Amino acid sequence: MDMSAANKKNLSLFALIMIGLGSIFGSGWLFGAGQAAQVAGPAALVAWVIGAVFIGMIAMSYAEVGAAYPLPGAMARFGSITHGPVLGFVSGWAVWIAIASLIPIESIAGTQYMSSWSFGWAKGLVSDGSLTATGTLMALFLTFALWFACYWSVALLAKANTMLTLVKFAIPVLAVVALLASGFHTGNFSDHGGFAPNGWSAVLTAVTTSGVIFAFNGFQAVVNLGGAARNPGRAIPLALVGALSLGLVIYLALQVAFLGSVPPEKLAEAAGWHGINFASPFADLAKLLMLHWVVTLLQFGAFISPCGANIANVASASYMAQNLAETGFFPKKIAEVHPRYGTARPAMWVNLGVSVLLLLTIGHSWEALASVVSAAMVVSYLIGPIAVGVLRRTKPELPRPFRLPAASVLCPITFAFAACALYWSKWPNTGKVTLLVLVSVPIAALVQRRRGERNLVRQFAAAWWLIGFLLWLSALSALGSSDFGGHGVIPGGVDIALVGVSALGFYFWAVRAGVQAHREGLTAADPVVGGELGPQSDAESTGVPGQRSEERGALVS
Repeated sequence: MDMSAANKKNLSLFALIMIGLGSIFGSGWLFGAGQAAQVAGPAALVAWVIGAVFIGMIAMSYAEVGAAYPLPGAMARFGSITHGPVLGFVSGWAVWIAIASLIPIESIAGTQYMSSWSFGWAKGLVSDGSLTATGTLMALFLTFALWFACYWSVALLAKANTMLTLVKFAIPVLAVVALLASGFHTGNFSDHGGFAPNGWSAVLTAVTTSGVIFAFNGFQAVVNLGGAARNPGRAIPLALVGALSLGLVIYLALQVAFLGSVPPEKLAEAAGWHGINFASPFADLAKLLMLHWVVTLLQFGAFISPCGANIANVASASYMAQNLAETGFFPKKIAEVHPRYGTARPAMWVNLGVSVLLLLTIGHSWEALASVVSAAMVVSYLIGPIAVGVLRRTKPELPRPFRLPAASVLCPITFAFAACALYWSKWPNTGKVTLLVLVSVPIAALVQRRRGERNLVRQFAAAWWLIGFLLWLSALSALGSSDFGGHGVIPGGVDIALVGVSALGFYFWAVRAGVQAHREGLTAADPVVGGELGPQSDAESTGVPGQRSEERGALVS
């Protein structure tokens, strides 16, 4: 959808819901149901509900700060507003990594579904569930192809995306109807190990490693664009609830269709759900059921959904990199916008490099990269509830179109839930994500030193809680229950309790650190109170500096 109209503050509630729902449907629906069924069996249905509730809690905390600060790529800037430059960079880095990682994963999704084609060369793209050398080259080609399309013109992609959004809604609905009509086996929900054949810990793992959180991540589009609605205080929470609820209904329908359509003899042959490992879940299942028109439809959808989602990913990742450049932690040149095409080309080159690196290192399959990306997304969510807690204390006069009810209770619980979700992503994924995020710490120190800052202890005081939290959670993950990939030093049950209780301690530490940073004048200039969103600039200043208003706006799938 072309969101240039968002700059005029006339975005309707329906449009905002469609933006969120459109962003939710990338490649997640193509793989999520199959992967969740393999991990949790029929109990994957519970994983989708848990994931929707978790993302809903996160989204509502971001609704308050997002409506108060309607900035492009705002999620990368909240840390500097609440805690100062160092925490702003580290948290912004986490958000940037999470968004930039979405670019290669959509190309991998298209490649894996391409392997279901009947051509001989296509069958060689995937082997044993992983991309072959040829498959990796194809994923790289798709990444470069869409990247260059966005590189030359944002406006052209925005117009094409309107049609992509309409088409990709119809495909999963038709697939569900066709699979259910082909024969529904109720015994699949109780046979072969029961409803939860791998235990309830597998259900929790499925939330983060099987693409559930990955699928619902599209809520960010509502937060980032909600400030452009006619009545943000009403539109943002309603749009979040509407988009997540509709998304949950469709994902549950896809999961039910998948679980009930797998032939019982195939389940018996695979010795249960853990043996059902389709490279292209819905397309491979449709082939088994001889639904050739559905196979063709899904193969087409495997390009429509990822390509539509990647339009938003390329634009969003550019905003994130630009924000880091504008705060001085990336070279200023990265924030430059092309005067004709309206694209941040230097930022796009940086994101392309990150995409290629991730694809070549850990992107050997959609499932492998999705588990790491989902964990990175959880880290990027942490600042939301903390920002609400800090700003309620430091800026009570801040205009808040939407106020989170019972924030003093919900925010700590939401942060603890996020900590548990990160723990459920399993070791070593927690360690990988911690390493990816903490790479930013020495960079932050180097930049601060180059700025002439001699008292690094003072600058880092507001960021130690996040550094300590990630290291602590990684240690718990490594030592925790084997159900979550750990070495079993800490028994099951005790590990989850430790994560939840310690997370509450880190939450209150983080809020106190933000309040103290505000008192010491470490926080960034407020963009609302006399800042870039003040009366003198209003909506026109919500875009990237140097970009024409008619070329601004987020592109969402």
